[in-house]
This record gives sequence, C-alpha cells and structure tokens, in this order.
Amino acid sequence: MEIDKLEQLRKTVVRGAQEIYSKGLVEDGEGNVSVRVNKNEILVTPTSTKYLLLNPDLIVHMDLDGNIIGSGRIPSTEVKMHLAVYKDRPKVKCVIHNHSSYVSMLSILRKNIPIIMEQQLIFLGGLIQCTEITEAHTEEMGLSALKALGRNNAAILANHGAIICGKSLDHAVRFSVILEKLAKVYWGALQIGEPHVIPQENLEEHEKMFNSLFACYPKRLRVKRKTGRD
Repeated sequence: MEIDKLEQLRKTVVRGAQEIYSKGLVEDGEGNVSVRVNKNEILVTPTSTKYLLLNPDLIVHMDLDGNIIGSGRIPSTEVKMHLAVYKDRPKVKCVIHNHSSYVSMLSILRKNIPIIMEQQLIFLGGLIQCTEITEAHTEEMGLSALKALGRNNAAILANHGAIICGKSLDHAVRFSVILEKLAKVYWGALQIGEPHVIPQENLEEHEKMFNSLFACYPKRLRVKRKTGRD
C-alpha cells in the first residue's frame, strides 16, 4: 500500500477513537478501534489508549495472524477479537469495542435487546444478542463475539461491553452511538413496564434497507431474522 494512503488510514483510526471518546462511549484506557488496510492487514489503537493524546504514529499496524508490522508498539489487548471479525467478514472495514454505560449494564444482566425501534434493524440488523461469558483478551472471546454477532453489526459482550463493526469507520461510529441509545431506551422502558417488540410483519422493508446499505455479514449467514426476547 502507498505510504500516503497508510498514513491517511492511521489518521482515520485516530479520528474514530477520538469520536467515540468525545461521545462518552469510552473512558481513557478503555475500548479500541481498528480499520482494515487490505485483505490481510489492519491498523489498531495501542493498549491503554489516551484518547486526547492519540496520534497516527501510535497506531499499530498488524497482519491478521497477529504479527506487528514495522512499529514495535503494543496493540490493544482486545485485538484478537478484532482479528476474528476481520477474518470472518471480508466486507468489514472497521471494528469498535467500547464500554458504554447502558450497554455495559445490559452486559452484566446478560440481556439481549429485542427489536424495539425500526432503526435497530436498519442499522444494526435486528435482535442484539449478548455473548456467553469468556475470558477477556482471548481467541475464545473473539469466537463468542462472532456467534453473538450472527448477521448483525453489533453484539453485547457479557460483563464487558460491546463489539460493533461496519463497512466504514463512519458506519461503525454511528452504529456505536445507536447501540448505546437503544440500550438506554430499553433499560428505561424496563423500569416502567414490559417493552413491546415490533411485529415481524412490520419489518420487511427495514430488513431490505439493512441488507442493501449496511449489512456486512458473510453470505453463509443469510438466515431468518430473530425478533424475540431473551
């Protein structure tokens, strides 16, 4: 890849990382952002990211086998989860992991988010599932994240936070914001009563929008959507 393009992608990672920080989705030292360079390489934020001090030189260049290219800086400890998503989903160009507050609350309860708003299907793909509990920083966590993602662009990580992916960094940042909003709305609704799920017959057009604009799941996962609760 041309040096200028690689440098631009480094700046893209910095921009995405600082956006999720400015939106309150992570605190210093939490979360991570990566973008795909090509079929076999990614750029990822370093471990214990200080978001306001982050610059392109600190971004780590890696291959999908986990080998560092060039710089000897230490990548995010959650990079194995990012690598699992990139290996499984060729369309994915960005992966974000965050610890946003309302998603984290649901992660501790191990609750899925049923389809409660149309935008949930349009942008994220449908029912948001929570993973099984796994040890952080492991390949097992990556496999668990993929299972919970299914055909969606987001999943909840048990007792941990969220994993979000998209066909661009802008998509992934937007999806991260939407996921936290949905978690907040769902949590709030649960305090008042039993949330109503959108009926299956009302979702067909929204699913078409998801598949045509935002979906990045592998072709093998063209399966019937889930709409139910936990």
